[in-house]
Amino acid sequence: MTGSRWLAGVFLLCLAWDAAASGFNWKDTDGHPQSLSAYKGKWVLVNFWATWCAPCLTEIPDLIALHQAHKDKDLVVIGVALDYETPNEVSDFARQHAMSYPVVLGNHKMARQIGEIEVLPTTYLFDPQGKLASYHAGRISRADVEEYLRIQH
Repeated sequence: MTGSRWLAGVFLLCLAWDAAASGFNWKDTDGHPQSLSAYKGKWVLVNFWATWCAPCLTEIPDLIALHQAHKDKDLVVIGVALDYETPNEVSDFARQHAMSYPVVLGNHKMARQIGEIEVLPTTYLFDPQGKLASYHAGRISRADVEEYLRIQH
């Protein structure tokens, strides 16, 4: 996927979900709270994924690189695991894949705080004011996200 496709509509503007999403409050696998309000002033990328999902696995290295490059500046990544058997399965997977961003143990009810998840991976992007800016069902890349952010700045 190219940056132009990203900008041309791969990420859809979803302001209608803004009010519901602004209140998410979860705990990651390390027990740390994760909320949209905690990251006010930064872009927040929330990625829903599963350990069995091949496209999810291929985008993880890009999400790690994106988070590492931006976490202290302008963007954070939060991964929300869905459709897992045990919490240890997710924790072990995250450790084996060196996932440096926060990982939340989620479910579909919890995901609806942001929006519907029809396919995995699904990603929501919130702007620095905490408003839902974009949505994408399917695999994303670091380059696509960085191009989107470059144009938004």
